[in-house]
Amino acid sequence: MKKGFLHELKRNKVLFLMISPTLLFFILFSYVPMVGIYFAFTKFSFDKGLFGSDFIGMDNFKFLYHSGILWNITKNTVLFNLAFIFLGNILQLGCAIFLSQITSKIFKRTTQSMMFLPFFISWVLVGAFAFNIFNSDNGVVDTLLKQFGMQPYDFYLETAPWKYIIVAFSVWKGLGYGTIIYLASIMSISEENYEAAKIDGANIFQQIRHITIPLLKPTFILLILFSIGGILKGQFDLFYQIIGSNGSLYDATDIIDTYVFRSLTVNFDIGMGTAAGLYQSFFGFLLVMTVNYIVKRFNEEYALF
Repeated sequence: MKKGFLHELKRNKVLFLMISPTLLFFILFSYVPMVGIYFAFTKFSFDKGLFGSDFIGMDNFKFLYHSGILWNITKNTVLFNLAFIFLGNILQLGCAIFLSQITSKIFKRTTQSMMFLPFFISWVLVGAFAFNIFNSDNGVVDTLLKQFGMQPYDFYLETAPWKYIIVAFSVWKGLGYGTIIYLASIMSISEENYEAAKIDGANIFQQIRHITIPLLKPTFILLILFSIGGILKGQFDLFYQIIGSNGSLYDATDIIDTYVFRSLTVNFDIGMGTAAGLYQSFFGFLLVMTVNYIVKRFNEEYALF
């Protein structure tokens, strides 16, 4: 006979009591605020409030689509995140393999600490670093250009270099953290595999190619899968602290999160900002489900659920 929820609640009341703070947290801060989705379908007025504002249906979404804003912020968000994910993971994997082959414990620990340090640096400080390097008045780059008799380059008026600068800062900041994850996976590989390979005459590169990399494949795929699930969610701190409110760079650097932030705090267009946020959440959910389905079809062990 199948027993119901009340029976499970009575039998495991201590466990349910332990999980109740987590459930309460998500109910209060994740599900109750979902009422605000209604903003996306209104021309919000502070005088009339949420349910008193004029209902305009899909007009906010139509404006985002026809104005080209939606395409631009989606393109920037997706392309930047793809660069962050794949370039970051490949470099992290390479650094982890390199560190695993170093025999000097002092050098290995020093290198790990130096690589891990940027992860703890605030994006505010990173933004200050970027400004002091690239500003046209007394930035490091322009100062060097002037000393060599070359014309200074105003980075904050040109969009071309920022896609490389932003990707470089993101990869630099997350390199140490990701390397530690891959290094931990490498350390869990049995030494017997390498010893057998050495007996068979395999050199260090063959060991990496035929043992280390194949055994790191599950970790690599899992991290990629987790990252792709949030591909429509940009790193707001990174873009806001480095680019700020420089409108001349929005075409190349504006992402969904920064657009929503400006809509809510600068333009006070609550409806438009909520529409962009709802679009981000909805298609992000579809992307997670699609990627998980594809991975599950090829290898069920690598799927999230």
